[in-house]
Amino acid sequence: MALNPDAVGKTYPSVAYAVGREKVREFASAVGEEGRVHHDPDAAREAGYADVLAPPMFAVVYSSRALASALFDPDVGIDFARMLHGGQQFVWASPVVAGDEIATEVEVKEIAERGGLAFFVFESRSTNQDGETVCTGTWTNIVR
Repeated sequence: MALNPDAVGKTYPSVAYAVGREKVREFASAVGEEGRVHHDPDAAREAGYADVLAPPMFAVVYSSRALASALFDPDVGIDFARMLHGGQQFVWASPVVAGDEIATEVEVKEIAERGGLAFFVFESRSTNQDGETVCTGTWTNIVR
């Protein structure tokens, strides 16, 4: 398999995501998060948040659009017919609440062959409107 290691280090323009209250509520319901801070603005404010609190895995929602730019980049060269999701890891920092504007940029961190499989590793870095990091993600895709 022909891999393009020259794509390692490539970064993609930041993608913005406006965090909406109903999106947070819908996501929380979908993942079974019943905490009132994820559904009720008053409960969230009582707990010290400006609005409803996004569950940690909401990071997938606000960062996936930015990741798509890297995944579909012909320079990276992923064969989607043979791709498997290898995993994802997140490191969370500042909490995300409804009303936040999240900007996410993605970088190609690794393209390598191991054991006849191609590994494509991307890092996403998401910041809020105040420039605070809210989440850093590592996304691994494997091509058979």
